Amino acid sequence: MKQFVYKKINAFSTIKSGGNPAVCLYLDKEQQLSEVEMLSIAKEHKGFASEVIYCTPLCENSFRLKYYSSECEVEFCGHGTIACMYELIKNNETLIALPVITIFTNKGELIVYNELEQLNAVFITAPKPQHLIFSAKLDDITISLNISKDEINYNYPIELIDAGLRTLIVPVNSLENVIGMHPDEIELKEFCLTSGIDIILVFTTSVTDMNNIARTRVFAPKFGYLEDPATGSGNSAFGYYMIKQHLWRGNPISIEQNAELNDYNIVKLKTVAERVLFGGSAVVKIEGKYFL
Repeated sequence: MKQFVYKKINAFSTIKSGGNPAVCLYLDKEQQLSEVEMLSIAKEHKGFASEVIYCTPLCENSFRLKYYSSECEVEFCGHGTIACMYELIKNNETLIALPVITIFTNKGELIVYNELEQLNAVFITAPKPQHLIFSAKLDDITISLNISKDEINYNYPIELIDAGLRTLIVPVNSLENVIGMHPDEIELKEFCLTSGIDIILVFTTSVTDMNNIARTRVFAPKFGYLEDPATGSGNSAFGYYMIKQHLWRGNPISIEQNAELNDYNIVKLKTVAERVLFGGSAVVKIEGKYFL
């Protein structure tokens, strides 16, 4: 029987909010899991955590990360990376002394910045952005989101950007409309699958707390759940979008995310050498061993 170190970790949590849960399995170098086994484990966690992260050490300061939802392998999972690396660095005497750690994902080699001592956070280099062509009609977008065309903010474009996941970014004209959005999961999943979209991020520059730059919500029915309450990859794509639209200069910022007016999650962004970094902290909720 195989056994693995198992932790359920909530990323991007705050005093008021629960963050976004991820299940992390920490493997030894000698331990192997097949794709079938990784997907099977993730299916067991449907409704419990949106993704399962498999973390394997390559050497003292580098790791391989794989991500699975209950539906399929996920190319990149931002909140899962925050959860996995925050907990790993915090509890490893060697890693906590290192300023940077390298991770290898399906999206390539990425850098993890250890800022636990200064900010109680880790920051992850988002994958290089791809600005993609998107041909869906506005009517299809609004119908799939179950909103009217009057709720769209036409001062900014709708764009498709891949900074880990193919993210459709939709500007909305008020905080009330963002919070009040109630799309149908089945209809939205069909739209995403037929349009080549991984996730949909809606945003407004109207916020609950003026210290934050925007409010976002992220929908991810392709991966077996309607909404992601705190998202690294989606907000990284949004970061590149904001830079392009002159909404952000790359300085450290915070983004509110979820449908709660006051009890929102916080995702932090900044830039290093023209690359967006997303960051935050995490809290362990369950730990033990997983037996296979």
